[in-house]
Amino acid sequence: MPSPDHDEVLATVDTFIAAFVSGPGVVDGAVRLRGVLDPGAVIVRAGDAAPTTYSVDTFVEPRVELLQSGALEDFREWVTGARVDLSGDIAQVWCTYAKEWVADGERQQGNGTKSIQLVRTRDRWRITAVVWEDERPGLRVQEPRPSDPQGQPPGQ
Repeated sequence: MPSPDHDEVLATVDTFIAAFVSGPGVVDGAVRLRGVLDPGAVIVRAGDAAPTTYSVDTFVEPRVELLQSGALEDFREWVTGARVDLSGDIAQVWCTYAKEWVADGERQQGNGTKSIQLVRTRDRWRITAVVWEDERPGLRVQEPRPSDPQGQPPGQ
């Protein structure tokens, strides 16, 4: 049976990923997103010639604008697999995700991998760092190996 910390960490990650929606839920999603991110969190997009690094503000603001712009309709993102590793007040989540949207009248879809680091604060788990990479030609998403129910890495 998963530990309460394991479940809380996954709920925090689900809140982060589910915040990316288009339409009327964008502003509420941004509020939820800021609620799970530590104010000093670092977000990095890998996969280009050089990684792109964001602060909370430089990450959230352009996404709110894009998702409100109408350029992407019915955008949503969700976790497809996850491994949680816990050690005291530190958690690491490797997860895969899928996303879909409509752009220029055509349904699009994609998937990728995220590495998410969290710390336990006095009242909850907060995300301190995220690195993600979308699947692309030459890079296939691999499902994370499962952790045990207590959140320990395999073989520990």
